[in-house]
Amino acid sequence: MCDQRNAGRPGRKLGHQVGVWRGEGSQHSWSQLQCLLSCWRGIWISPGPGVSFPASQMAQAVLIAVTVYDKPASFFKETPLDLQHQLFMKLGRTYSAFRASSEPSDPATERSAFTERDAGSGMVTRLHGRPALLVSSTSWTEDEDFSILLAALEKFEQLILDGESLPSLVCVITGKGPLKEYYSRLIGQKRFQHIQVCTPWLEAEDYPLLLGSADLGVCLHKSSSGLDLPMKVVDMFGCCLPVCAVTFQCLHELVKHEENGLVFKDSEELAAQLQMLFSKFPDPAGKLNQFRKNLQESKQLRWDESWKQTVLPLLMDMTPWSKD
Repeated sequence: MCDQRNAGRPGRKLGHQVGVWRGEGSQHSWSQLQCLLSCWRGIWISPGPGVSFPASQMAQAVLIAVTVYDKPASFFKETPLDLQHQLFMKLGRTYSAFRASSEPSDPATERSAFTERDAGSGMVTRLHGRPALLVSSTSWTEDEDFSILLAALEKFEQLILDGESLPSLVCVITGKGPLKEYYSRLIGQKRFQHIQVCTPWLEAEDYPLLLGSADLGVCLHKSSSGLDLPMKVVDMFGCCLPVCAVTFQCLHELVKHEENGLVFKDSEELAAQLQMLFSKFPDPAGKLNQFRKNLQESKQLRWDESWKQTVLPLLMDMTPWSKD
């Protein structure tokens, strides 16, 4: 099972706290450094109860705990419009949700569900009346209840049928996992008229491009410990993508309600948030765009910058040459 954003990467649960064992002598400096460097990004393994240190060394050891929040890699960023168009055209060859609902009058013009490239100038523009693009990522396990999202989409669909001024939706849910087939059957049973749901597994380079092209992210991650923050939201924020996230104990450390996104507890609240955010879409003065501006202005640290500020000084302090 694999969340799309973790494809090819080790999973990280309580990886936000770094434990570094430092003996008073230098005998184990290199083994400590090797242990730290054997970990990648947010997984930090500290030689602790599961590691056989001599009792004398354990007695002298000092545990230094540092909080290291996960940060997005530099390639999680807003996607330029021409790259959005290329991505939509590519995905449209496999997934109908990305294809244009009508053909352009000029057969040389490229059109996706969201964008159009002019045959003469090569300029890419967003289509008037385009659908909104909603994206989520999951490992399709019991930790994430996608029936919440499906129920909210049904309520959103009914609002459109009742005459509300709301856009059609393309909902893209990426990832692999044991419950994907189950939810795919549920999705197939829906008779949406204004909503398309597709569940692709994207190439690694296409996932950040999709996040950087979307209008809204949805997170249904509920921490089993109540302590680990959803990495998918970190990457969505790196792409300046506002998020609606299901609430749990420490989520407020990442999702600031009414600032960079919204927090919900059930399908009723999520449906109401979708209605509010997509009312008069795309509205430059709307709350969805304000959340995006807040993210753009927040000047978030990237993972390498966070490493240099927080972890690297510890590593340098542990190495023999740093004391010369």
